[in-house]
Amino acid sequence: MNEHWIDLRSDTVTVPDAAMRAVMAAAPVGDDVYGDDPTVNLLQERAADLFGYEAGLFAPSGTQTNLIALLLHCARGDEYLVGQDAHTYKYEGGGAAVLGSIQPQPIANQADGSLAIADIDHYIKPDDMHFARSRLLALENTIGGKVLGQAYMAEATAFAHQRGLATHLDGARICNAAVKQGITLRQAALGFDSISVCLSKGLGAPVGSVLLGSKAFIEQGKRWRKMLGGGMRQSGILAAAGLYALEHNVARLADDHANAARLARGLAAIDGLTVATPQTNIFYVEVPPAAVDGLRAALLRQRIRATVGQHTRLVTHINISEADVDQVVAAFAEFFKDWHVTP
Repeated sequence: MNEHWIDLRSDTVTVPDAAMRAVMAAAPVGDDVYGDDPTVNLLQERAADLFGYEAGLFAPSGTQTNLIALLLHCARGDEYLVGQDAHTYKYEGGGAAVLGSIQPQPIANQADGSLAIADIDHYIKPDDMHFARSRLLALENTIGGKVLGQAYMAEATAFAHQRGLATHLDGARICNAAVKQGITLRQAALGFDSISVCLSKGLGAPVGSVLLGSKAFIEQGKRWRKMLGGGMRQSGILAAAGLYALEHNVARLADDHANAARLARGLAAIDGLTVATPQTNIFYVEVPPAAVDGLRAALLRQRIRATVGQHTRLVTHINISEADVDQVVAAFAEFFKDWHVTP
């Protein structure tokens, strides 16, 4: 019986391959809370070097590394400026507000995913006891699969620093952004005082993110990680997967981008669908509301998992092949061949 499922819900669903599992099994380990896990230390050093920072901190998730950064940049009663659609504001359970008493100042994202410089300027608070203290600009790259380009990043971070704000990048898919633009990882991180790099999305590791910043920043971050329950012991087993991902799975993200483009082209040829042109591995498909339930059921019958809705997000990743893409297009085409809106 064929147990293969095509899972387009997210690039978080990736499964480690045999080579990654082998390095995990062979990893030398120690107690990372004491700082003596050699594989964790190597991952932190390697990530810091790749992205151009002094030091790194390995943690279980991107939500935790983002939260640690917010807690370091902002104190109680401070605020961070952030996109309305950003993960740190919308999808991380309000952790900064709940655990750090940090106020978010959401700003509407532009169509390209950016925050207008004029909007950032408008929402920076004056030095007045009536207002939360504006301390940080938090951006995300990519956001909704869209790449924030280097010229914009340089302008936004320079403006923030000019206005006395620190800068943090939620780089959940920063490697996708770098590969798409044909730039180095260091270039993709320029202008940010700290950055969170996720290893468990398109890079294919099972667990973990790395927070990068100055040595002093990361030393302080260790205390917050401990308080948040992120201090792990023999976590070199997990760090080995992250090392393997950084060494082997960055350049191949171009394959995911190509598969997303292939999938989008195939779906765009189907009547009834409106398909966005992908920049990286994530794009959206507008599905007629009356077709949503039937399409979801039809895809499941074909062993295809997707977050089907009127605004359907599709995500390609290391476990999606060209053959999988063609199977998905065929499944959509088969459903819409017989589907119609009843007059």
